[in-house]
Amino acid sequence: MRKLVPIVLLLLISGCGYYSFTGATIPEHLGSIAIPLVEDNSISTVSAMDEEMTQLLIDRFVRQTRLSLEPNELAADALLSLIITRYDNVPTSVSGNEQATRNRVSITVSVQYQDQVEDAELLNRTFSAFEEYAPFDPDQEESAAFAALIKIAEDIFTAATSNW
Repeated sequence: MRKLVPIVLLLLISGCGYYSFTGATIPEHLGSIAIPLVEDNSISTVSAMDEEMTQLLIDRFVRQTRLSLEPNELAADALLSLIITRYDNVPTSVSGNEQATRNRVSITVSVQYQDQVEDAELLNRTFSAFEEYAPFDPDQEESAAFAALIKIAEDIFTAATSNW
């Protein structure tokens, strides 16, 4: 029985070749990822959404997986490209004097995740999220937008690392 325990442990460990404790799975042949600056094609009053979204994704893919960040897109094993395609800021609640009391920021992002080793598309879809805020404070819109970006980054990470 004592001789069987190491063999069973070895089999269990080898079966977890590309699983991490965060639940993220990455194919064994992928060791690096390039995440270029997110392109912002939206018409938004919030600045730096492209930089914020890029950093959120780097944090997730590099800190929560075994992938290393590769600055050269052509040298990376995987490429994650995003475009912020839509930004809406609309009232969701109006007072009796027709002044907005709640606004909703909605953001839509187009994502392409490419396995450049095997020339395979891993993910190609859009993600959306929203967050509401009180429009009386100008900083609230930016906070709501960044909160929506966090939701989108989580959804992208989950979709990109759970399809295996």
